[in-house]
Amino acid sequence: MLDDITQAVLAREEVARYLRGGHGETELQARERIHAYLDELRTTQRYPIYRALKHPLYPILRKIDRIYERVEVPQQATREGRVIYISNHKSHLDYLVEPLALDDSGIRPPVIAAGINLFGGPLGLIHRHVTGAIPIRRNTKDPAYLVTLKAYVAELLQRHDLLFYIEGGRSYSGELKSPKTGLLHATMQADGAPAQILPMAVAYDVVLEDHILAHQGAKRRQRPFAREIAEMVRYAVGYQSRAYVTFGTPISSSGVDAEARRDVMELAHVTRDAIGLLYKVLPTAVLAAALHRSMTRRELEARADAIVETVRAAGANMGVASGRQAVEEGTAPLVARNIIHVEAGGRYRVRERTVLRYYARTLQHLLTGPRRSLRTH
Repeated sequence: MLDDITQAVLAREEVARYLRGGHGETELQARERIHAYLDELRTTQRYPIYRALKHPLYPILRKIDRIYERVEVPQQATREGRVIYISNHKSHLDYLVEPLALDDSGIRPPVIAAGINLFGGPLGLIHRHVTGAIPIRRNTKDPAYLVTLKAYVAELLQRHDLLFYIEGGRSYSGELKSPKTGLLHATMQADGAPAQILPMAVAYDVVLEDHILAHQGAKRRQRPFAREIAEMVRYAVGYQSRAYVTFGTPISSSGVDAEARRDVMELAHVTRDAIGLLYKVLPTAVLAAALHRSMTRRELEARADAIVETVRAAGANMGVASGRQAVEEGTAPLVARNIIHVEAGGRYRVRERTVLRYYARTLQHLLTGPRRSLRTH
């Protein structure tokens, strides 16, 4: 028996039009492809089990001090209607930390759009049958998949809020990447009253898989997910971090033509820029951006002061007030990750240059270039 979302998707005009053929397939072949993709996308969110997940995940979550900022914004937004949360993407831990920021604040959880590579093994079962995540095939050009995905998202928004990552996948370089428009385009084509677009940002003192991401350098060299999980377990030894989740002012989509690529791209850039300003500037990032090869503490604090002033002037969400604070609070986490070394005389040296650059680049969007004006409610 078909579930209600599947039936609604098959009844949509754009899907029916595809099913009539004309793409080098018979109607039967087109129908089989559409049904296969619908089976792949089908997900279930079981809220009571979702909340109970915090207990078996406690060994991981106890390593992270979760700090939430401006939770009153999604509390109000969800009272008014459907919400589309759009975030940056730093770590696989985002899938735990960000939904829990909402759940801990008494806010209904969204369905999450996640890369299809995360849907193998036990974690895939949790995503599909508990948290309500939908697997996304990124960068595919298959028209059958694209028409199915857009229709599925449109119907999903009639029933659930949605959370997705504007960058697509995690940043391998550390910097905030250019926006992807596929899912945003799909949400713009949804029927009924437009959902509110709510930007949010997650930032960590140290990212659990920092060494893995920094040394991969590019997604084309990405390790299989099972192997990456094994490596993450190794880097989790002694891991401790704060995770800041910050919610921004809803962004208006009024006047955006969902069929105009330029309009959707402009909205994507406005959203990405809003996320960049919400991203918490933390001591580790400032220290990493300031440190060059070998420096005395005084030299390092002076350079960190200049960076603090620059990002503050850009309107950043500050988690550090001075160069001295950045060095005092950022040193221990980076030493513990074997990224830097402090000699007995107080001279700072770099041990893992690639990983240090990863953290330095997390502030790149605040250090260069003008920003678009934001459309806010």
